[in-house]
Amino acid sequence: MRKTHEHLACRKIISIGSVVACLLVSGCTTVAGLRSHEAKVAEVWHATLPHGGETSELVSWWWTFDDPSLTALIAEAQAKSPDLDVAAAEIERARAALQSAQAHRIPALDGSASLKRSGSGGDASNRLSASTTTAGTLDASWEIDLFGKLRHRSEAARLRVDERFADWHAARVSLAAEVADHYVQFRACRQLERAYAAEVTSQRETMRATETAASSGFKSSGEVALTRASTASSASTLTAQRAECEILVKSLARLTGGDEPFVRSLLKKGKSSIPQPKALKLTSVPAEVLRQRPDINALELEVAAAMAEFGAAKADLYPSLSLGGTLQISGSSLTGTSAPWSFGPALSIPLLDGGARRATVKGAASAYDVAAANYRSGVLTAVAEVETALVRIDSARSRIGDAASAARNYRLYFDTVDSNWRAGGASLLEREDARRSAHAAEVSLIEIRRETVRFWIALYKALGGGWDANTVSPMPLPQVAKGNRT
Repeated sequence: MRKTHEHLACRKIISIGSVVACLLVSGCTTVAGLRSHEAKVAEVWHATLPHGGETSELVSWWWTFDDPSLTALIAEAQAKSPDLDVAAAEIERARAALQSAQAHRIPALDGSASLKRSGSGGDASNRLSASTTTAGTLDASWEIDLFGKLRHRSEAARLRVDERFADWHAARVSLAAEVADHYVQFRACRQLERAYAAEVTSQRETMRATETAASSGFKSSGEVALTRASTASSASTLTAQRAECEILVKSLARLTGGDEPFVRSLLKKGKSSIPQPKALKLTSVPAEVLRQRPDINALELEVAAAMAEFGAAKADLYPSLSLGGTLQISGSSLTGTSAPWSFGPALSIPLLDGGARRATVKGAASAYDVAAANYRSGVLTAVAEVETALVRIDSARSRIGDAASAARNYRLYFDTVDSNWRAGGASLLEREDARRSAHAAEVSLIEIRRETVRFWIALYKALGGGWDANTVSPMPLPQVAKGNRT
């Protein structure tokens, strides 16, 4: 889908203040009754060039994970997701509304034609000879947009087309992130499954050895019961883990269009390890996040559209002038042809409507306030999401080293206790306690690695769909101008 240069110009609006400027340039002169809303954000961040929501850029970012199965799943989702079909249909509906609004700004011409054959029977004094009558009528009308009502309505419709484009881009970003998140969870789920399976295998061997020793009188029945209970508990956890992995497969199939066999084939081809992003460096929070995020762009365009609708409502308070004309040509085989016509202006002056028009103006002003508040809230949310993702990434990356050390040393401790237990120098309870600690540390390490990648994906989404950390330039984010309601 390509947008015209006019659409792209308004999609580059950054703040409500610049939205106002854009509308003023296009002829918006009746927005003095609105107050602007200020959105405060950091002015010291560094910006990068936005991707513009292009599919190629969205997919290419994921190649840093070096996992073809992941990028193939994302491409499949981008091609077949019904959510994107909905977003595309919304664009077409907005375009139709724009076309309808623009049609009211040009003259309208209606025509009609008729052909009639008539006569009467009866005696000679009453009988009329048969005759043919033809008629054609052209009606023309044109509302002259004195105060910009039609122009504002057309502008609002045009901005809503751009808004639907922004929603479409937001849906693509969100879909890519959701597919990747589920994929990472699936890979980690399989790793956890293998860890639980190895634990169950080890415990079953211990259980059989304990039962053999108990039959010879070297182990007590209590130790046998403990090994059986531990084995059954681990087997139950393994079963639940396998079910979670299957659920993730179903989720990936739903996100990619429902072709589960295709999804399973991709999952079998992919790497068994949790995919790790490469060459992904971020040293500061980019202020360009608000320019990259299509959802913020959509909120911003809604402010502009609400402002245009407010202008249309105010213009409707004033008289409207229209030009109209009619040309009628009629002819009869008995009376001949005539061509009466009329042309002239018509002025409509609103005098008494019970306050309906002014109520519409108040409603439009309130709709603008809602849109502006949503924009401000969206800006704050976007900043918070980036900050939150950064904190979580930093925390998770710091924890990985400690978690790896804990897993390694707990495993060494278990090996020592296990050797002592086999030599009769440690109790089974001590061995089970050491085993549980080692297993828990290994599971924790897998989960931390999984969450670290998920936090990177969350940051990708919070930044609007990818960035190039090698292209950094200072770009403070402008604030909304202050104003008062008149």
